[in-house]
Amino acid sequence: MMTLAPRRFAAAALLRDWLVLPIALLVWTLDQLAKAAIARWMEFGQSIPESGLVRLTFTTNTGSAFGLFPNQSLALIIASFLAVGALLFFYGSRAKHSSGVRLSIGLQLGGAFGNLTDRLARGYVVDFVHVSPWPVFNLADSAIVVGLILLLAIFIADTGRPKSVPWPGPPPEWRPDTAPDPGC
Repeated sequence: MMTLAPRRFAAAALLRDWLVLPIALLVWTLDQLAKAAIARWMEFGQSIPESGLVRLTFTTNTGSAFGLFPNQSLALIIASFLAVGALLFFYGSRAKHSSGVRLSIGLQLGGAFGNLTDRLARGYVVDFVHVSPWPVFNLADSAIVVGLILLLAIFIADTGRPKSVPWPGPPPEWRPDTAPDPGC
């Protein structure tokens, strides 16, 4: 019979995790502080510097990352809650995760909550990092993308590594008469 105990307490375990929760809170805090500073001290559409490969550009986004799906705030709010739920389910699906997986989950949760906070409070997301030729994005978007890439890299690395298989019984005893002949 399958038990759901690890999944049932995923949120409680997450709150006690020394890596996931602090990373998520740090990402959310930095993202919100940066967005507040940009919105307060810059004019909408202003870029600092005015041109160049990397600059701060104050803009808003009613869609998802990189301006996809514009004017879909309600759908994106629902999608954000579903993504957070999926991350919590994934976190609770196993008793232990590596530090890399936990870092990835923290980055993604912090980013998801950063953009969700904007959507709920403002109806749009503040974007300000402009690296040409990409669309303007924010710290939350960066954390989500880095977290996803990290998780993908971990899964790719794990697929190439042999899994340890427990021996089905006591190990066989080694006897000199069954050893291979070194002269073969």
